[in-house]
Amino acid sequence: MSAIYTASATASGDGRNGHVRSSDGVLDFDLAIPKEMGGPGGALTNPEQLFAAGYAACFHSALKRVASTQKITLVDTAITVDVGIGQLPTGGFGLNVVIEAELPGLDETTARGVLDAAHQLCPYSNATRGNVEVVLNLA
Repeated sequence: MSAIYTASATASGDGRNGHVRSSDGVLDFDLAIPKEMGGPGGALTNPEQLFAAGYAACFHSALKRVASTQKITLVDTAITVDVGIGQLPTGGFGLNVVIEAELPGLDETTARGVLDAAHQLCPYSNATRGNVEVVLNLA
């Protein structure tokens, strides 16, 4: 694959309680471990939130592209992505993802078809497939 665009970010400091900055400076902020993982939590983000935000935006774009290709009109749609982190039975840590799609005005069969097709198109879905459990839900 030849990359159309490459994003670059650097993490420094104390890992999950450190700092991240994108190469263009658009992202430039501190991180905090969530309270649920023994950290301070608070008003700082964490890697799972960043991954969830990126996945949600990318998946929503894929969904809109699929609908446009299939000449389906989407109105007031939203994608929510929940990213969980936990210890794997084999050691180390892993992620799981739940994608919830709000597709008002579509019957369940059409909505499921668009959702499944978006899951095949989305780069985040393709990157996680076979490695991260991803559940697709209709709201």
